[in-house]
Amino acid sequence: MRYTPAMQAETRDHGPQPLDELMTRWEITNHQLVDASVEQVNHKQVQKARKGRQLTLHMMQKITRTLNDAVVSRLPKAERANFIPYLHKHLFNYAKGYDAAWIDPNSGPAKP
Repeated sequence: MRYTPAMQAETRDHGPQPLDELMTRWEITNHQLVDASVEQVNHKQVQKARKGRQLTLHMMQKITRTLNDAVVSRLPKAERANFIPYLHKHLFNYAKGYDAAWIDPNSGPAKP
């Protein structure tokens, strides 16, 4: 059996995430994201995701689906078809496939 050292504490904190910026731009609070969740995401999980504590792939995907649901529910019905869903690699800078040069195809919330 091979010994694998435990993950270092300093590698588990990745700093503010792109998720935080998107939630701010779409004007979605932690509480609104939790309310929009059909997958039982809680406030502590959302806060960890925004602050950059390392999450499992499954939790990143849950947060991503919840954010997509929250954004779509805020859009006018005519604009919902044009919304391009976010992927977990767009929301977390430590996710496999993350691209720092990625440009959001969704311009943000529609202004009345």
